[in-house]
Amino acid sequence: MTTPASPDHAEPWYLLGAGNMGLLAAHYLQRAGFTVIALRRDATPTLERTLILPNGDPVSLQLRCQRAPASETEPLVGAGPIRRLVVACKAPFSAAALSGVPLAADATVLRLQNGLGSLEGLLPEGARMIEVVSASAVKRDGDAHRVVAENDTWMGDRADGGPPAWYGALAGHWPKLHWPDDFRHRQWRKLVGNAVINPLTGLHDVANGHIFQDPALATEAEQLAREADQVLTTLDPTWPGDSLPGVRALAEATAGNTSSMRADMQAGAVTEIDAINGWLLRQAEALEIDLPAHRRIIAAVKARHP
Repeated sequence: MTTPASPDHAEPWYLLGAGNMGLLAAHYLQRAGFTVIALRRDATPTLERTLILPNGDPVSLQLRCQRAPASETEPLVGAGPIRRLVVACKAPFSAAALSGVPLAADATVLRLQNGLGSLEGLLPEGARMIEVVSASAVKRDGDAHRVVAENDTWMGDRADGGPPAWYGALAGHWPKLHWPDDFRHRQWRKLVGNAVINPLTGLHDVANGHIFQDPALATEAEQLAREADQVLTTLDPTWPGDSLPGVRALAEATAGNTSSMRADMQAGAVTEIDAINGWLLRQAEALEIDLPAHRRIIAAVKARHP
């Protein structure tokens, strides 16, 4: 006899963005017993991918697909209002990906993207957006997706209302998943790391570790980190500042890696600069703070890839 699904498990999760991190999140959700359905613009009925875990074990990942609406007036066939959604597409594509997706007024949305602010104005007023910040690393390896490292992942939201009911089940199957009290500071630390490392490595086409081996790039990194700290300290006086040592440690720990922005620029693809450095610049403008280093680097990236 089949055991009935618990109320928490009966509601499926829909996935927007079946890239490296989206697939990893889908894998953890499935391990925890949740149904995951990939939203796609084509008519593919099933998505099949292979994840290679850090111990070398291959895992076959199969997701049922639902054709996403091509416009706001096109219905999502075979589905009512979506109550659980993972947004793992690249930040610049958020509006297009969400267009026409029928989110319930009280939907829960997990945002698994670089930067901040990419979903502002795109969700129902009563939706709960839970931010996901992950230090895990996944890279494409031929036809498979290799999980390079299962590092810490943090979840949190602006309401600080504590984790939702389904979190416990997921935490039992998502390695090193946490719901910390200081989530915003952890999120900002990753933002500053991205705001320094990504555009510098992208513009100069170098691996992460090269930044602090080159005196000129190290000076730029210091300016970017200092300006970010100025904004974040103004937003939150409890922000500890002095982000540069952490950024340096991150660059050294990932010395041989190619940042996502460098990979995008190598491919001639749109970058996430607006959601990373652009977010800092928008906050600074509202606070009437000048960020010359960030303005320059945003302009340089956009001049290369508008």
